[in-house]
Amino acid sequence: MAKIAVYPGSFDPITNGHLDVIRRAASMFGRVIVAVAHNSEKAPLFTVEERVALTRQSVKGLRNVVVDTFRGLLVNYVRRKHAHVVVRGLRAVSDFEFEFQMALMNRKLEPRVETIFLMPKDEYTFLSSGLVKEIAELGGDVSEFVPPTVEKALRRKLAMPRR
Repeated sequence: MAKIAVYPGSFDPITNGHLDVIRRAASMFGRVIVAVAHNSEKAPLFTVEERVALTRQSVKGLRNVVVDTFRGLLVNYVRRKHAHVVVRGLRAVSDFEFEFQMALMNRKLEPRVETIFLMPKDEYTFLSSGLVKEIAELGGDVSEFVPPTVEKALRRKLAMPRR
């Protein structure tokens, strides 16, 4: 039976750094579920439905990658999907403390779930969805940081008046 991994995140929006981690996880696991989180603590630019659609378009060439959404505790979602691995991206040492704490808590809640950390390629270590949104909001070019469909969606979304 092929191992299933879950790569959770807000993906608001998905970046080339996320895609790098997804591609590498897809080469390591039989199935990768990119799990777009409903996060009530964040005020995302894109709705969950938009983030799922953009993520699906971005991974459509990867046969063993699927996109889904989840709400609530990650370990409960992982259990429901019969996965045993959570994939997390680490860009810098500053990410490590938070990610390490989350991995330990997830292990405490569900000892059968392991967390693996994948570092993106060097050219993506500075990249975050927040920075991409800020650059786009200020009229900058984000074409080298996100897939073309995401760039177009950012332009459309930011041209509209914010609620």
